[in-house]
Amino acid sequence: MKLYVVGIGPGELNQITPAAMAAMEESDVIAGYTVYVDLVRERFAGKEFLTTAMKKEVNRCRMAIEKVVEGKTVSMVCSGDAGVYGMAGLIYELAQQYPPIEICVIPGITAAMSGAAVLGAPLIHDFAVISLSDLLTPLDKIMTRVELAAQADFVLCFYNPASKKRADYLKQACQLILKHRSGDTPCGYVRNIGREGQEAVTLTLSELQDAQVDMFTTVFVGNSQTKLINGKLVTPRGYKNV
Repeated sequence: MKLYVVGIGPGELNQITPAAMAAMEESDVIAGYTVYVDLVRERFAGKEFLTTAMKKEVNRCRMAIEKVVEGKTVSMVCSGDAGVYGMAGLIYELAQQYPPIEICVIPGITAAMSGAAVLGAPLIHDFAVISLSDLLTPLDKIMTRVELAAQADFVLCFYNPASKKRADYLKQACQLILKHRSGDTPCGYVRNIGREGQEAVTLTLSELQDAQVDMFTTVFVGNSQTKLINGKLVTPRGYKNV
């Protein structure tokens, strides 16, 4: 049997790839973080579901692998792309401890892509994606990455920008970026991308320091060339100069 690791994109059915839908249709079991499984539960009501809460990633991956070892086909669903802050890597790591199984990663639309589309075209040139969650990465290393990326004039995309315990991490990141970039730099964020309650905001880097964001928000910081065109964030790549 097979273990699919499936990126379901932002969560709306029309933004889930046909390959992802086919994998879930083929599966006997759909596993994942409860919030993400709930996005597809109604569409696949006849399946067996395995869910765990946040911070139980190892448990849920083991449960999925063990179902495959029992002879079932399983889809481990991940928000966005399964290989971008998703479960694909952990599945491969843990699977070494079990009899050989077939693993197939199905890509999805990650938040950097879907959020950028809502805001305009901020990622047309080189960009860096950084998670501000320090659950798995030390904060000093995260902030080093932020400052070096800012110094290199990358457009920046922040995942997991804030939580109750990390209320000021985005502010810290903005203060580092301001050492290398103007306070008027165009920025934006999107909350609940592709889901009910989607909210998109454009603002300056100075204003971004005090923005109210959460774990369901993706933040974009423009580079030195990024501009607002009719309210949309756009980063030129320089085609007109070729």
